[in-house]
Amino acid sequence: MSSQLSVLLIAAFSLGFFHTLLGPDHYLPFIVMSKSGNWSLRKTVIITFLCGLGHIMSSVFLGIIGVSFGIAVTKLEAFESFRGNIAAWALITFGLIYFIWGVKRALRNQPHQHFHSHGNGIIHEHTHTHNNEHIHVHAEEEKKNMTPWILFTIFVFGPCEPLIPILMYPAAKGSINDLILVTLVFGLVTITTMMTIVLVSIRGINFIPLSRFSCYSHALAGATIFLCGIAIQFLGL
Repeated sequence: MSSQLSVLLIAAFSLGFFHTLLGPDHYLPFIVMSKSGNWSLRKTVIITFLCGLGHIMSSVFLGIIGVSFGIAVTKLEAFESFRGNIAAWALITFGLIYFIWGVKRALRNQPHQHFHSHGNGIIHEHTHTHNNEHIHVHAEEEKKNMTPWILFTIFVFGPCEPLIPILMYPAAKGSINDLILVTLVFGLVTITTMMTIVLVSIRGINFIPLSRFSCYSHALAGATIFLCGIAIQFLGL
């Protein structure tokens, strides 16, 4: 292995790890959506993996096109920045809509009492919620089934900015093997870091008593995703 390739692989490993760790959009949406949607660990792992794969492959595909047509790195990075803006605003929009829906759902599902008077003079009360009575089961399932696809779409649009520069060197040299190796290292580290943070966080959250806030789980998830998008767009995280 040449010294140049060694440097590229170390850079790919480091960038994959720190880019993921310092980017809350790589794991927070999956943590909050897993909890609010009561996803199983298997479903959470699959969705996180597929979103991470789409996130990386879109940038790899763009980089290969750039090299094939001789597009400068600066132009590719400018396009990646444009894609990043789209992904950030999509995350903000999705989070805000999900938050509003979650708040409405929580308020509609607040338990309350009704009093009933019978002909014999007996008065009794009972507690119920309107949410369980009036929201159709299939409509609820449809909302839950759409969220993974929305996240996947956002992640495909979301760029891996650090990946483009380290891909360009082996690609420009025409070394397909080096290109594949650098991509695999970056991709494996990125996806492994994503899934590790998500699974460890979910395990940790399970030890926190949050049952009293369960009716607000969707609203809290939407707010978290919204703030995550704000942090990316305006704070550059």
